[in-house]
Amino acid sequence: MSEQIVVFGFGPVGRTVTEQALRQGRQVRVAQRSQPQNLPLGASFHRCDVLDAAQVLAAVQGASQIVIAIGMAYLGEVWKRDWPKAMTHLVAAAEAVGARVVFVDNLYMYGPQTTPLHEDMPLTDHGLKPAARSHVTRIWQAASQAGRIRFTALRAPDFYGPDVGQSQLGDVALGAMGRGKSAMLILPPDVPHDMAYVPDIGRAVCTLLDAPDEDFGAVWHTPNAPTATPRQLLEIAARTLGRKLSLTTLPLDLLPVMGLVSPLMREIAEMRFQMRTPYRVDASKFALRFWSDATPFEVGVPATIRSFMPGFNKAA
Repeated sequence: MSEQIVVFGFGPVGRTVTEQALRQGRQVRVAQRSQPQNLPLGASFHRCDVLDAAQVLAAVQGASQIVIAIGMAYLGEVWKRDWPKAMTHLVAAAEAVGARVVFVDNLYMYGPQTTPLHEDMPLTDHGLKPAARSHVTRIWQAASQAGRIRFTALRAPDFYGPDVGQSQLGDVALGAMGRGKSAMLILPPDVPHDMAYVPDIGRAVCTLLDAPDEDFGAVWHTPNAPTATPRQLLEIAARTLGRKLSLTTLPLDLLPVMGLVSPLMREIAEMRFQMRTPYRVDASKFALRFWSDATPFEVGVPATIRSFMPGFNKAA
């Protein structure tokens, strides 16, 4: 393949999409504000701020497909202000060059639910961050329904994976265990909670890049390993390390109090509706159309914890 893919954002998902697309023989251009130090061999880089329409349009010149994997500061006011502007620029740029778009999204826009999340659930305006995701969904769906662009969204729950520090199972959980310390969880340890493995998200993105236009204009959920509790995942990590699990948890009701001094805790407190009850994601639509063999936790968790261990050779 020689088509040009532009990947906006080089966080954990953008990086794995870039690496997998390169292995498939695609040309990949990474676009974000600063050049990554670990840009894979073969990928090009274009400096771009998604809040600048001209820069976004310049970044997508010659592209046949676009992957949106950007992250913003985890602040509701920032999401409310910047996400609609960024999506408007990305949609306009894709329309201008005729490129298809795969948007790596989360599941916030469903709001509080008591049943497994499915793609047809209505959008919510419950809370700043969920409302912001609903807003950007309406932007791209309106453009798609009007026939202006070919656009699809891939939604994933909380994710984990090698070198993924900013996640519920990241630095303070599996990362801490890999460094010989106790794990800490904000998620209630014994409430079932679906997790997506970052390489599986990258695989799903590349699957959609290969999909026909008929599969665009839709929402898809990333396949995940069978639902488990956070404690079960940390127990796998403990067995990998050959020791007993040492775990500290934070009561959810304490988060608003901690939020008085910690902006991050204040933002996490808004999302407690995703943590109080079993959090399950229905990915049967994607499984029936494409594939369902998500990476088992017995494979993904050891790979993740090894990446945090001092002296681990990532190139080996």
